[in-house]
Amino acid sequence: MADEEIRESPDQPENGPAENAVPAAEGPGHAVPTDEAAKIAGSAEDAALEAAQEAQESGADQHAPEQVVGEPAGEGHAVPTAEAMEIAGSTEDAALEAAQEAVDEEDEEEPAPRVKPSVPGAHLEVDIVPEGVDPLGRSTAYEDPYALEGEGGETETSGEDEPEEVLTEPIATAAIDLASGARYRATGKRKTAIARVTLRPGTGTYLVNGRTLEEHFPRLTLQRNIRQPLETVGFQERMDVVARLHGGGISAQAGALRHGVSRALLEADPNLRGELKRRGFLTRDSRAKERKKAGLKKARKRPQFSKR
Repeated sequence: MADEEIRESPDQPENGPAENAVPAAEGPGHAVPTDEAAKIAGSAEDAALEAAQEAQESGADQHAPEQVVGEPAGEGHAVPTAEAMEIAGSTEDAALEAAQEAVDEEDEEEPAPRVKPSVPGAHLEVDIVPEGVDPLGRSTAYEDPYALEGEGGETETSGEDEPEEVLTEPIATAAIDLASGARYRATGKRKTAIARVTLRPGTGTYLVNGRTLEEHFPRLTLQRNIRQPLETVGFQERMDVVARLHGGGISAQAGALRHGVSRALLEADPNLRGELKRRGFLTRDSRAKERKKAGLKKARKRPQFSKR
């Protein structure tokens, strides 16, 4: 009955306990704060948090001095401030910038222009020697062949003219016995041609394999080469030549005949060796065609190479 009276009490609302209800005392000796005291305490805590947040936002731009890493701050150790660090860094940067600027100035210097190498002998003058003038000045003075008469003065010789030895002149020291029975025989060779030559006193006729010189050697160059030995000695009209030729061609036979006539003259007069040797009549011409090689078309010529 007592519980029912309490529920039906008009002072207590139906939804729940009263808002201003004071909790029961927890125990003896403890003061119970009221709602106003709790609100005042909450507002004080909020004010402290707001003040701390405002101080943090306002001091974001102002950096607190940083302590140097590795050096503990203690008694006797001064911690450098941010301004001191900035000043020290600026001095170091200034030195580095000055060194970098000096290096840049050296690099920016324009390189010296490239000098073209001088050509050896470019400072020398061109020395043109007129035709017919000795470049060493050993001959007579130059005479212009196109100068008119009376324009040029008399030329003076630079020295005594030394007559050059002419090898085409006949040998005056030849002493050959031209008895009626005199016969001088020799053999001449050139390439594969062989000439057996006999010299005898006569009128200067040539009989080669039973034919005249003009018939056997129609080329004037070959005839002139064959006649050179007798013309050099001076017996071209006092001796006849009888020769038997075999082997080789027309040019080789002509060289063999000339060699044979020269050696026959040496048999007639051994004292002619020096003069005939100096003129090249006694030298056996060893030039010949090189033999063909196996695998080649000729001595040196190879077949055409085909890659495919």
